[in-house]
Amino acid sequence: MEVLKVTDLSFDYPDKSILHRISFTVNKGDFLCIVGTNGTGKSTLLKLILNRLKPLEGRITLFGENSANFKSLYKIAYVSQKATSFNRDFPATVEEIVSLGLYSKKTPLGFLPPESEKMIDDALETVGMSDYKHKKIGRLSGGQQQRVFIAKALISKPEIIFLDEPTVGIDIKAVDSICCLLGELNKKGITIVMVTHDISSILYHSSHVLLLFEDGSSEMMTSEQFGQSSVLSHVHHHTGEEEFVPKSMKKRL
Repeated sequence: MEVLKVTDLSFDYPDKSILHRISFTVNKGDFLCIVGTNGTGKSTLLKLILNRLKPLEGRITLFGENSANFKSLYKIAYVSQKATSFNRDFPATVEEIVSLGLYSKKTPLGFLPPESEKMIDDALETVGMSDYKHKKIGRLSGGQQQRVFIAKALISKPEIIFLDEPTVGIDIKAVDSICCLLGELNKKGITIVMVTHDISSILYHSSHVLLLFEDGSSEMMTSEQFGQSSVLSHVHHHTGEEEFVPKSMKKRL
């Protein structure tokens, strides 16, 4: 079953052409990693899919519906790149942050549904954060905060989760932990689309890789194909961290 389909998608910023005739399909149960050097449009592509930007041309469908008119928002969830940038004194608790994911389920008077407490508990248990329910979000580590935001995404029981570089700014142990968590969620049937510069950590858990290139083109391959290619270690010129791309693609980067 097709969950997401992108066909001949193009997008330009006023001073730069970013994406040129991008096409790919994500089926139910897939785990897609979107990778590429800085400025190739990884986060831009997510914004286009989520209807936060309008494409220059092309078509995007979610569950068979045009994304511009997509109404079944409960089917999708999004975890942003900046989810963990909290001041230590930010007053909200973990429970309060996760409850924000129930916004679409509020009653006409603005109250949470009676079953909300159990839904929050279940989501926190899934991500291993039950013991932190009443802790202030700002007092948690970056990896713990990211787990809380994944719980917030899970609480509405989405069929697909989009994540924009969820491992940025957290230590390597937390990176591995988050990647394993996402792998387990995918095994439970949740489709995942994830922008990342840390493909080496997540490759084992993913099913497909979409490479974006500086000329605006793209290439889709299975994770097995990616892993079997001759891999080039490449230092990201913005983050300073290593990325990994097939050596055969070097000339296009």
